[in-house]
Amino acid sequence: MPQTKPRDIQVMPIGTDTIIVRSRSWTRLRFEIEYALAKGTTANSYVIQGDKVALIDPPGETFTQIYLEALQQRIDVKTIDYVILGHVNPNRATTLKALLELAPQITFVCSNPGAINLRGALENQELPILVMRGDENLDLGKGHDLQFIPIPNPRYADALCTYDPETEILYSDKLFAAHICGDQVFDEGWQSINEDRRYYFDCVIAPHAKQVETALDKLADLPVRMYATGHGPIVRYGLIELTHAYREWIQQQASADLTVALIYASAYGNTATLAQAIARGITKAGVAVESINCEFTEPEEIRAAVENSAGFVIGSPTLGGHAPTPVQTALGIVLSTATNNKLAGVFGSFGWSGEAVDLIESKLKDAGYRFGFDAIRVKFKPNDATLQLCEEAGTDFAQTLKKAKKVRASSQPATNVEQAVGRIVGSLCVVTAKQGDISSAMLASWVAQASFNPPGLTIAVAKDRAVESLTHSGDKFVLNILKEGNHLGLMKQFLKPFSPAQDRFADVATEEAENGSPILKDALAYLECSVQNRLESSDHWLVYATVENGKVLNQDGVTAVHHRKSGNHY
Repeated sequence: MPQTKPRDIQVMPIGTDTIIVRSRSWTRLRFEIEYALAKGTTANSYVIQGDKVALIDPPGETFTQIYLEALQQRIDVKTIDYVILGHVNPNRATTLKALLELAPQITFVCSNPGAINLRGALENQELPILVMRGDENLDLGKGHDLQFIPIPNPRYADALCTYDPETEILYSDKLFAAHICGDQVFDEGWQSINEDRRYYFDCVIAPHAKQVETALDKLADLPVRMYATGHGPIVRYGLIELTHAYREWIQQQASADLTVALIYASAYGNTATLAQAIARGITKAGVAVESINCEFTEPEEIRAAVENSAGFVIGSPTLGGHAPTPVQTALGIVLSTATNNKLAGVFGSFGWSGEAVDLIESKLKDAGYRFGFDAIRVKFKPNDATLQLCEEAGTDFAQTLKKAKKVRASSQPATNVEQAVGRIVGSLCVVTAKQGDISSAMLASWVAQASFNPPGLTIAVAKDRAVESLTHSGDKFVLNILKEGNHLGLMKQFLKPFSPAQDRFADVATEEAENGSPILKDALAYLECSVQNRLESSDHWLVYATVENGKVLNQDGVTAVHHRKSGNHY
């Protein structure tokens, strides 16, 4: 993907009287966990020109100027009757204000929570707004009699889908999207972006699985020809498959044995970003998350979520030296509801001081709760290293819960099948990877050559491994093959528990490979690899990578091999 392309606007007809106006960013746009694959993204806006004209989802402020210039080349903005907002993002305020100056006749269309957010974002309580609660239609003429379906969730309490029966297009906002930028407007060859859609789902949708399932039920009876998403390609060719996949992925969350209640409020979006990264870490370890924005959640819902959870995590900004009132209320509910054998976690962002995190942590300590990770305090906006810390903290939290559950369960001896599977022998290796300020590693023995030309191999990477986030398609890593005789020290190093975002290489002799990943100097040999594809199994990703470079470091050494007694552990 070209990294030097400037941001641009792409316009194309997609249906009768309907065009898409795509604002394209070819590099990573924001420090949020769902953008971490760094494949760029598109902010998709749409125009429906019936007898009346509706503009759907103008982009954020980084595109304001070039978007409005492109829009004015296609339509007279003074003919726009309605601006429909799938959700109200504060960074859209600049674009909306500029649009209002050009076209003051506009009426906004959004959900009721969206109307409250919009008046605040534009600092105008007199804005003309049509509030759509789900029963109202908006007839633009020429058959475009729009229907509206509110689909709220904790992160986007104002989320709203729009359906046009004339074109059978569902404007799905965050649903079915992906953060990927390219020239394709539609999803031809949709299998090639499945991994991107799944990653987006895991980051954005999975923590709200219950609410999204309700949303899918609301949308199920609509005859939809395409999903006009807020980001990435329009879903047309793979619509049935992606819809089924969403149901399947949601069911995976619903069937998880353990659930964590993730309770937070966010003043400027930073605490919500941390919450999303922690949720990603928890869900990738096979534990479900019930995400709760306590600003929009009834006390009884919070109480029920805490009662049904194996643990809880509370996040708060600091405002005026305190936690905001909804967080204090939620903390009171937790203290009166959760038995102190539940695992706890605390995080938060702040501008000048972080008293809210200290307050919550001390209250929980005084009540006798154990913590699944050290309290996370982040000043201002999180960066990549912070997101890695949060994701790994979430994974540690989930693994602690799973270990406790395993200890409580009666231990069963390995079956004959498990013993037989355990006799599969693998070479002992260490996978190392580095991207920017983020690095990680893991001990691996499930490695096999997979192709001759080009030379390729497969590695099974457990979903809850920290290095998993660095093994997506296009990523680079080094496979360090260990030498029999000196492998025990490196095994011990990479088997020991690391705290979130701790440097795995602090006590290890390394040098940098051409692809930027660490080479272990004491390895027998190393291979520089590029990930081509991933296949999901129940608890692992099977990563296929091609070998781009390599070297034997010790010609006289022998490969270290891992012998197991059972197939149900490493």
